[in-house]
Amino acid sequence: MSHSAHRRTAAATALALAGLLTAAVPAAAAPGGPPAAAPDSRVSAATSPAALAAPDIPLANVKAHLSELQSIAGANGGNRAHGRPGYKASVDYLKAKLDAAGFTTTVQQFTSSGATGYNLIADWPGGDPNQVLMAGAHLDSVSSGPGMNDNGSGSAGVLETALAVSRAQLQPAKHLRFAWWGAEELGLVGSRYHVSNLSSADRSKISGYLNFDMIGSPNPGYFVYDDDPVIEQTFKDFYAGIGVPTEIETEGDGRSDHASFKNVGIAVGGLFTGASRTKSSAQAQKWGGTAGQAFDRCYHSSCDTTSNINDTALDRNSDAIAHAVWALSAGSTVPPGDVFENTQDVAIPDNGAAVTSPVTVSGRTGNAPATLKVGVDIKHTWRGDLVVDLLAPDGTAYRLKNSSSSDSADNVIATYTVNASSETANGTWQLRVQDVARYDTGYIDSWRLTF
Repeated sequence: MSHSAHRRTAAATALALAGLLTAAVPAAAAPGGPPAAAPDSRVSAATSPAALAAPDIPLANVKAHLSELQSIAGANGGNRAHGRPGYKASVDYLKAKLDAAGFTTTVQQFTSSGATGYNLIADWPGGDPNQVLMAGAHLDSVSSGPGMNDNGSGSAGVLETALAVSRAQLQPAKHLRFAWWGAEELGLVGSRYHVSNLSSADRSKISGYLNFDMIGSPNPGYFVYDDDPVIEQTFKDFYAGIGVPTEIETEGDGRSDHASFKNVGIAVGGLFTGASRTKSSAQAQKWGGTAGQAFDRCYHSSCDTTSNINDTALDRNSDAIAHAVWALSAGSTVPPGDVFENTQDVAIPDNGAAVTSPVTVSGRTGNAPATLKVGVDIKHTWRGDLVVDLLAPDGTAYRLKNSSSSDSADNVIATYTVNASSETANGTWQLRVQDVARYDTGYIDSWRLTF
C-alpha cells in the first residue's frame, strides 16, 4: 500500500529516529542469561506494597553459606548427619544468622535412632497469624559426605531468602515462617515430628509449605512440584519469565519433607534439580549439561562438596525461592484498582519483528478478572501500522488492535478491556507490538494492567 500522503520530511524523520534511538532502546540481555527486564517491570500501586517484586538473591551470599557448611562438615568428621556434631553445628550457624536478622527462632528437639535431632524454625514478625506461609529445607546430610547439594543447597537458598526478607523489612500480608529439618535422610523424621505435634487449628493456619531439596545439582534439570496448582504456577511463571523451560518433578515425589505436610492436607510445592536419575538427550538439549549422566553423580557420596554445585542452577533457584515467598505471602487478594505498570521505553522497529514489554503480577489468588483493563501509551507516527496484543503468562494472545491503512492518526493512547477470566492472574504478562508496514517509527512509552 502507499504511504506517500503522510511522509514526514527526511530531516524530521531523522531527528525523530535519533531521539528514539537514544531514549528508547531497551537494555540487552546478558549472554546466556535471562532476557533483560525493565527495571520497573514489576511495580504495583503504592497501596499494595506486598505485591512488589522480590529482590535478586546474591549468589555469592548463598555460596558463602555453603562454604560455612562445608567447613563445619570438615571439622566434624566429614558430614553433617543426624546425631553427629556437624549437624548441631549447622543448626547453630543458621540460628545465629537468623537471630541477628531479627527472626524469632525456635529449636525443636526430637529423638531418632537413639540420638537427639533438631528442627530449626524461624518466624518473621508480623503478618496474619491465621495465614502462615512456610518455606523449608532439610539441613542434615547422609553420613557418607558433607551434603552440599543434598541439602546444603536448599538450606542455603532458604536461609539467604530469609535474610533478604530482613534486609527488605518486608511486611507481607501473611505470616512468614522458615524451617530447616533434621533427620530427613532417615525418613523425613524431623518434619514428620513437627507436623504431628501441630494442633489441627495450627495446621489449618498454614496456607502453604514450599520445599527445596537439592537445587544446585551439577548436571541440573529444572523440576517443579505439581502438588498445589497455585504454588506450581508461581514457580512456572518465574521460570517462564527468564526463558527457562521446566518439567514436573517425579524422581523425588513423596521422598522429601513436603510429604509430611501434604499428608495432612496442607498445600505444598517446591523445586528440584535432580538426583541419581540420568539426564536424557532431550533434557540436555533443553537445559544443557550432559546426556546419559546423572543429574548429580555425587548423590549421597563423599564427593558432594562445594565443587558439586552448578552455580547457574543455584542462582536461578534461589531467586525463584524469593519470588515465591514474596508473591505467595502478599495476601489472598490485591485491592481492586491496583496498577501493575512498566514505564520503560521499548523501540518498535519499522516494518520489523514484534517487540514486547513485561509486567509481572504477584500477590493474587485465582484468575484474572473478566474486565481486565489494559492501558496502552505508544508513541508512533502512523498508528495504522501497528498490531497490538496482550500476552497472558501462559502465552495466550489477546488482540487489542489490528493494523489498518485508514487509521492515519499518530500514537496509540487507549485503555482496552479484556476478558482474562480463564488466565491465572499471577505471572508475567506482556504487551506485544509489531509495525507491519514501512516508513514510520515509534516506541512503547508505557503500559499498565489495572485489576
